[in-house]
Amino acid sequence: MPLSIMAYADNFASERREMVRTQLQARGITHQATLQAMENVPRHLYVPSAQRRFAYQDRPLPIGYGQTISQPYIVGYMTEIINPTGGQRILEIGTGSGYQAAVLAEIVDEVYTIEIIEELGKTARELLNKEYDNVFVKIADGYYGWEEHAPFDAIVVTAAAEHIPSPLVEQLKDGGKMIIPIGSPFRVQQLMLVEKQGDDYTTRTLMPVRFVPFKRE
Repeated sequence: MPLSIMAYADNFASERREMVRTQLQARGITHQATLQAMENVPRHLYVPSAQRRFAYQDRPLPIGYGQTISQPYIVGYMTEIINPTGGQRILEIGTGSGYQAAVLAEIVDEVYTIEIIEELGKTARELLNKEYDNVFVKIADGYYGWEEHAPFDAIVVTAAAEHIPSPLVEQLKDGGKMIIPIGSPFRVQQLMLVEKQGDDYTTRTLMPVRFVPFKRE
């Protein structure tokens, strides 16, 4: 990490530790790699400067273009559910500010992340490339995934789709997991866990959530 960013990040180190303790561990997040990653990643760098003072509160924040960065608990929960480990390759749909990709990059070998909004994708790419050499950002319609780098051990979708995109299921490894919010943007959605088994898959409803809608080209 560049010294200038590290120095800035250290000003918030105590807030990150408190975030992990009170918002994640206190609410049942136990996956140690997830907890450590979220203590490491300076979340305040992934929010607009006007929102920086709220960066470690447990709430979503606007990042422009009608998009948000998810609250820390949801990021921790979604990360824990896919059980990321070293050696894995993970696809994220909906880069946003890049925060979820950064958390994953602290744990796994390769993160491929797709953002449909060009301005957000470019900003996230610039920030992520300063810190990680294992994150790859593409500006495209995430519905179709990133076939040339498939199969993926897991897929994290950070926008609400009306159904489970079949191209994403196809790009999962056998035994792979996908976490995705399903439902209308005008109603409470359901966070779903998809687990691939051969040519088929199973789904499990995890919790009610509210995400921005899955944008298409």
